[in-house]
Amino acid sequence: MRIARYTLGDDPAYGIVEGEPGADGEGAVIHPLTGDPLYVGVLPAGVAPIPLPDVRLLAPVLPRSKIIGIGRNYAAHAQEFGNEVPPEPMMFLVPNTAVVGPGDPVVLPRGSATVDYEGELAVVIGRICKDVREEEALGCVWGYTCADDVSERTWQRNDGQWARAKGFDTSKPLGPWVVTDLDPSALRLVTRLDGEVVQDGTTADLVHGVARLVSFASAHFTLLPGDVILTGTPAGVGPVRPGQRVSVEIEGIGVLDNPFVRR
Repeated sequence: MRIARYTLGDDPAYGIVEGEPGADGEGAVIHPLTGDPLYVGVLPAGVAPIPLPDVRLLAPVLPRSKIIGIGRNYAAHAQEFGNEVPPEPMMFLVPNTAVVGPGDPVVLPRGSATVDYEGELAVVIGRICKDVREEEALGCVWGYTCADDVSERTWQRNDGQWARAKGFDTSKPLGPWVVTDLDPSALRLVTRLDGEVVQDGTTADLVHGVARLVSFASAHFTLLPGDVILTGTPAGVGPVRPGQRVSVEIEGIGVLDNPFVRR
């Protein structure tokens, strides 16, 4: 099931996406839901479906509590920066104010020098969990979406911690929707910069898989519905300039596409 968060110009709403959308959204519709399905379940609103091109898609989830990023979770990515793979998941926190949706601009912050794209699989938590065992961890997951873990490298190197480098406003695009019935173990992930492939990886190469990440994170933080875990990025990250576009495509989910601007 693909669950989108969208607006028709009024308050945000949720719906189930049906059909296979083309580049302009044609060929798909949204069946509206009543309320937030994370909290009330999937309740059809009983109204006519809406053509997907008629709506503006929003970030499919706005984390109420936190985003947990995972660093160096692909061996090849760690090596391209001259780093070792950590023996345990390397976690960092990101504020929810960093989140934007598909098509929204990523605004390069004032004073930034080198800003990189990082295509990633994002895990959306579906229920409260604490100290969950690895074999039960996927039962805490609501679904999966695409993410771009945009990072300012100069700040990341100089600050000694990653809050500013990875948490600035608009630095965490999510979308286009959450897919609830997906096996995350071997999904192809392709990132494109202005249409050119720059990352081509698979979640089969995650050092720590999704179940391990959920279990490990829940040992340190109580996970709440809507929390997001970013699982790490494959090799091939690089800088993006104002006027360019980055798209992250994940098998079984779809494409997240965002322009980059400087204001």
